[in-house]
Formats: sequence, structure tokens, C-alpha cells
Amino acid sequence: MPDTRPDTRLALDLALTIRHDGQGGVADDLDTTAGLARWVREHPDALGGIPGDDWQADEAGLAAVRSLRAAVRALFAYAVRPGEPSPADARRLLPVAEALERLNAAAAAVPTVTVLAWPEGGEPSAADRPATAAGTGPEALVATLARAAIGFLAGPDRSALRACHAPRCVRYFLKEHPRQEWCKPACGNRARVARHHERHRVPQT
Repeated sequence: MPDTRPDTRLALDLALTIRHDGQGGVADDLDTTAGLARWVREHPDALGGIPGDDWQADEAGLAAVRSLRAAVRALFAYAVRPGEPSPADARRLLPVAEALERLNAAAAAVPTVTVLAWPEGGEPSAADRPATAAGTGPEALVATLARAAIGFLAGPDRSALRACHAPRCVRYFLKEHPRQEWCKPACGNRARVARHHERHRVPQT
């Protein structure tokens, strides 16, 4: 992935928890509370310190994150028009108005304050942090993810968003250069092989 803004990376990473399973189907990294806890622990910096080493997910938190992800993927599909969306959920996308309402409600669930950090010998930086004691719970997690998605969708990186349509791929990615068609070289190789086979396929008689 190119050197993108933190909200872009986090929003994409959330969407990419829906992925190809390597066997012709689609896998969901957030299908269990353990899967969500694992994913959250892999993003400590992007999530602003929400996940501690002992952070655990519950069923309500899992449902809330999955609900938000459905909204984000629906808005990703809207953003890549006139291109086709990811085939993983193209037939069951939320209506755009519902996705927007869901995303904005999630972002507003936990109020934030802007905090200045200035490490010795470093540069100052500002970041939004939960303003209440609920800042480490599932509501804060969902609100942080929602605000990251809003930042990405309203920012300059959105124009580079594409859905990869190589065989068996269901990923969204950022187009890094004008000739890029696929999310990674392996997808380009599969697409070229598929095109070759299609061109040389013997017609059925």
C-alpha cells in the first residue's frame, strides 16, 4: 500500500477484513469475537491506544463493528463508480443513504477532544481522543473506525480507490499509478492467465 494517511489505512484495513479465502470463496476475519480482538490488537497505533494487550471483544462489539463495515463497504462501492464494486458483497450492499446514516451515527457515539502530543526531540502532533471514560470500550472502537472512514471518504485518497476484479479477488485498493489495474502483482498474473485461456478456449460443438 502506498504511504497514505492513517485514516485511509485504517478504513481500508477494515474493508479488507473481507477477503478471498484462497480456495475460491470469501473469508471474514471478523467472523468471531476472537477474530475481532486479534484484528484490533494488530492496529494499536491507528486506533489511538484503544486496544490494550488484554483487550477482548464481546458479541455486541463484534456486531457493531460488522455493521459499520457493511456501511463502509457500501460507500466504497459508491466511491468507485462507474467502476464495479467488489464482488464479495455487490449483490447485498446497503443503500447509500442508510450507509451514510449508519456511519455518521457510529462516529457520533463517543465525543472526542483534540489532544496535543509533543515528544521531547520530536514534532508536535494533534489527534482526537475519546472525551469520556468510555474511551476504551466497543463504542469508542466503532466511533474511531467510523471517523477514519469519514476522513478517508472525504479526503483526497478516495479518488484513487478501486475494486480489484482479478479472478478470485475481492479487495479494494488504492491505484498508485495510471496503468495499475490490480491490487497486487499476483492478481495481475491471474488476470493475464485467465485472459490467455479465454482467448485460446476451444469453442464447444
